[in-house]
Amino acid sequence: MHKIIPASRVENIRYAIREVVGLANKVKATGMEMFFLNIGDPNIFDFQPPRHMIDAVYRAMLDNHNGYSPSPGTEEARTAVRRQAERNGIRDIRDIIITNGASEAIELCLTGLLEPGENVLLPQPGYPLYASILAKINAEVNPYFLNEDDNWNLDVADIESRINARTRAIVVINPNNPTGAVYPKETLLEIIELARKYDLVVFSDEIYDKLLFDNVSYTSMASLCDDIPVVTFNGLSKSYIVPGFRIGWAIFSGPEELMKDYIEGVNKMARARLSANHPVQYAVKAALEGPQDHIGSMLDALTLRRDITVSMLNDMEEFDCKVPRGAFYAFPTLNIPDRDEDFVKDLIRETGVVTVHGSGFGQKPGTKHLRIVFLPNEALLEQAYDKIRKFVKKRYH
Repeated sequence: MHKIIPASRVENIRYAIREVVGLANKVKATGMEMFFLNIGDPNIFDFQPPRHMIDAVYRAMLDNHNGYSPSPGTEEARTAVRRQAERNGIRDIRDIIITNGASEAIELCLTGLLEPGENVLLPQPGYPLYASILAKINAEVNPYFLNEDDNWNLDVADIESRINARTRAIVVINPNNPTGAVYPKETLLEIIELARKYDLVVFSDEIYDKLLFDNVSYTSMASLCDDIPVVTFNGLSKSYIVPGFRIGWAIFSGPEELMKDYIEGVNKMARARLSANHPVQYAVKAALEGPQDHIGSMLDALTLRRDITVSMLNDMEEFDCKVPRGAFYAFPTLNIPDRDEDFVKDLIRETGVVTVHGSGFGQKPGTKHLRIVFLPNEALLEQAYDKIRKFVKKRYH
């Protein structure tokens, strides 16, 4: 038999968050103590989901909700998502699809919109899944660069300068992964005006919308307009501490006459993949309409860990770390002569501290960063940052 050659569409798929794990596992096998600051999975640290969500799924299984669900999701889950969206100020909701994580919602919606050669405005830095999906469907990344000097805010003038005849949509990740930026209402209104002016679909990724620090105010993009198409992505994984449940959703809002054919196209794909995980959908209502006490305690812990992260990193001249206002990531600048990817790999080999190179998320040319997840407890973070301090002192002093 001939060697099996993979399809060309996979050549440009990258996912740096997981790619560093292979090297980390090799180092771990040598017996070195590891400090994993690379994957945003709260469950591997000291966070657990609310018990009432677990009970809701258990009851669903006992009630034999173990077959296929309706393709767009159970009525109970979709109604709970709708009510939550309305509480956030979203009106003119045209449809809601429950998906296998927000990741599947993103893939369905990009695939349902774009022809080969068309492009989407993507934030850099930003979550790498979007670029991987675009590579798979032969669409193009049209990067726009966040303004680090303005706490990683959106640079609307820069975004507008990048729009061309093949631009179909803009992605806004708010709060942003990997920078932790939370965008002010005024900036979001400017993005909406761009979408209105250039006939763009807005994809608003709001998966971290409840993980906000310092009493920062938060605005859901779709609550600010009713005359342009907006697709809002969200899910249970981060705020409700169940990434393994793989339950997310897409909320379609805006003028029906503009969106109905597109929504039907996305639903065709949803029907073709049958359904999202059925019994786990019963966690949605429990999560969104049940007690929210865990969020306050989670934010108390994360605020302390964020402050340790920013303080200890900024105490080293090799780092310059802006204060994250949401999510659980820091994205410090690296003031070093080496490539950020080389820095990250050598850091893993010599110290067991696992981070992710900023180039894996996209970054302004000529800059270097890394992403740090500050989910581990304070003692682990302090040990990790002490190892980083010794590493950079040995390497650069």
